[in-house]
Amino acid sequence: MGDRERISYLPVPGRDDVPEGVSRLWDKSEEALGFVPNVFRAQALNGEQFQAWWGYFNLLVNKEGHLSNADRELLAVVVSSVNRCTYCEVSHGSALREYTGDAVTADLVASNWRQAGLPEREYAMASYAEKLTRHPAEVTESDLEPLRAAGLDDHQLLELVQVVGMFNLTNRVSSALGFVPNPEYHSTGRTTS
Repeated sequence: MGDRERISYLPVPGRDDVPEGVSRLWDKSEEALGFVPNVFRAQALNGEQFQAWWGYFNLLVNKEGHLSNADRELLAVVVSSVNRCTYCEVSHGSALREYTGDAVTADLVASNWRQAGLPEREYAMASYAEKLTRHPAEVTESDLEPLRAAGLDDHQLLELVQVVGMFNLTNRVSSALGFVPNPEYHSTGRTTS
């Protein structure tokens, strides 16, 4: 099964080894989530690069935008599932469960989005995200038509492409360096009975 205590193939810096901006982000995460995401700890090995990545990631995924939080997390999970990125599939699957309140659909999206019974709009988004992830050189203008037909405007289309691109980048970093998702992600957004 591997070493569950190890969160990256590279050394993970301690608080004294990171820039002040990184330690502030760690503190904010601890306060908001109750833990520091392992991706924040592992990427902090190069603190300034991590902060630059986080600025763009945060803008695309967490700030008010043209797509809803649930839309962006759907894209994150589809891309991460296609790329088989364990860290992002688990962590963003958790966020998708939270934003939709639908653990079953979120789990199905992570496994095989085609079997999740997605509405037309979300189906078009997932289909496009998969094609852009698997076959970027084959994407043409005509691939935008199902998205437009499902009601997405130009601002939403641009944001969708940017989110898909961001997750392809982040998936590759996370997978290449063996980032391990925090245990907390596995239970978030699930009801207990």
